[in-house]
Formats: sequence, structure tokens, C-alpha cells
Amino acid sequence: MSLTFFDRPAEIVARELLGTLVVSSVDGETTAGRVVETEAYLGYDDPASHGYRHRRNQRNAALFGPPGTWYVYLSYGIHWCANLVCEAEGKAAAVLLRALEPVEGLDVMRRRRRVAADRDLCSGPGRLCQALGITRSLDGLPMPQSPVVVVFRQADGAPLSVAETPRIGITKAAKWPLRFVIAGSPWASGKRSWVVTGP
Repeated sequence: MSLTFFDRPAEIVARELLGTLVVSSVDGETTAGRVVETEAYLGYDDPASHGYRHRRNQRNAALFGPPGTWYVYLSYGIHWCANLVCEAEGKAAAVLLRALEPVEGLDVMRRRRRVAADRDLCSGPGRLCQALGITRSLDGLPMPQSPVVVVFRQADGAPLSVAETPRIGITKAAKWPLRFVIAGSPWASGKRSWVVTGP
């Protein structure tokens, strides 16, 4: 995937990442999942963004990098969250990968996650990072040269039905409709109430 794809507003990238494939080659094991849910974070003017008012520090430095850079942070001191930086360098906008449909390496995912139900493998940002072996080591790497890459889905003539909802698990700007979901996907996280906005 060309990095120019990410040099656009985060809400556009978040929508168009739906249906793409995330392929991980970590520790000699391949796992992959299809993106079914994302969230956009808009940077300077977004109170929920780690880049709000350009508050830059050592932990969020990658967020201010060039488009297509991985930004991986530890959420609540418990699990990793994987984001891809959008727009021009310094804008601090990004897309959070929220959920994937597991499609390859499910045995590896089950071992890493220590769960039996496939529905629980990648239905959340922390879950998908654990399933794909994503850690802080990915932070700051350009996506195409990293062990975890995003691949466009092959066009099958069927446009995706996309739903928009408020973002999940935040308190600031929580009502902004910047969560994007493949409508009806059983692999998505959180609540199932959403508004379909078309392909």
C-alpha cells in the first residue's frame, strides 16, 4: 500500500481502511485479519487525540511522524493499541485499528490470546494487537518496511456498507461520529447500534 493513501484526512483513511488486510510476520509466524472497524483521531483540534493541542512527548513522538507511520501505545497500562499516522508530518492525526476478521494463522492467534472463541481473537484494539503480535517495537516504523503491513482488498464488485458511530471508550469528544464499521460485521467490537451511511 502506498504511503500517499495515508496523506489524507484521518476520517477518510479510517473509512477506506475497512476491508483491507493487515498481515503480520512476527517471530516467524504469519497472521492476518481483514479490517472491519476503525476510529479516526484528528490531531490538534480533537480533545480525544494524543496529539491534541500538539502536546508532544517521548511516548507519542511517532504520532507526529510522516503519513503511514505506526503509532503504538499502551492503553491503561494493559494492552497495546495500533494506529497509522495520517495527513502531513506534524499533524498528529491517526487511525486506530479497532477490530479485524481473522483470516489466517488462527491457531497462532488462539495461542497468543489464550481464548477458544474466534469471535474473541481480534474484536477490539488490544485483542487484535495481541493476536497479531503487535507491541511497542512497531512504534515509529514506516508501515511498508515493518513486520506488519496493510494490503488493499481485491475488488469483488460489491461495495462495502459502512456504518458510522461515536467513538468507544473515551470521555472527551465521545459523541463525534468517527468510528467506522462494516455494517453488520460479527467481528466488530462494542455496541451494535449504528447508522449506515452507504459505500
